Amino acid sequence: MPTSYKLTYFDVRALGETARLLFHYAGVQFEDNRITHEQWAALKPTMPFGQVPVLQVDGHTIPQSFAIYRFLANEFGLAGKTNVEKADLDAIADSFKDFYDEAKNYIYVVCGFREGDADAMYKAHFVPAVEKFFPIYEKVLAESRNGFFVKGGISWVDFYVANSLLTLTNLKADVLDKYPHLKKLKETVHSLPQLKEYVTKRPETKA
Repeated sequence: MPTSYKLTYFDVRALGETARLLFHYAGVQFEDNRITHEQWAALKPTMPFGQVPVLQVDGHTIPQSFAIYRFLANEFGLAGKTNVEKADLDAIADSFKDFYDEAKNYIYVVCGFREGDADAMYKAHFVPAVEKFFPIYEKVLAESRNGFFVKGGISWVDFYVANSLLTLTNLKADVLDKYPHLKKLKETVHSLPQLKEYVTKRPETKA
């Protein structure tokens, strides 16, 4: 196993939080390098794809959030018990990215990243995306019978989706009212004993 990890991202949850949750759950020390937007201008040209998060592993830089999550999941035994489970988890994660792509116009407006009519975006983009994707995830969670996405137990995708659901409920409190399995997943992940200290001390941000 590597001897040092350094995660660089902004001081918000968003794309960096799943990696942070994985580290804390696994009990693995890492440098949580939270940068400001003022620092970003100078750092951006040094990033492999001009983006964050990036993870440095013994000095080697891994870019792209999903690559980081999957690497850490494999390191910490949170990638699925079999190759079939790994494929099933990848499918859920990729599907959730598709959901976000369809819902993001509303999310960006509500978070203040773009201008627009939030109510119109909610009806045109957010509601259809939720109604299209969330019943699928509910079915998968119900079939696993353990509260997580695969029968092998908790995985990186549970952390990824739970963090995303926290953002969504911060923006729209009742979004999970019709989806009890997803609501339970969000609550279960954020109440894990391994995460209790971190979750209670982390900065409160919408996303």
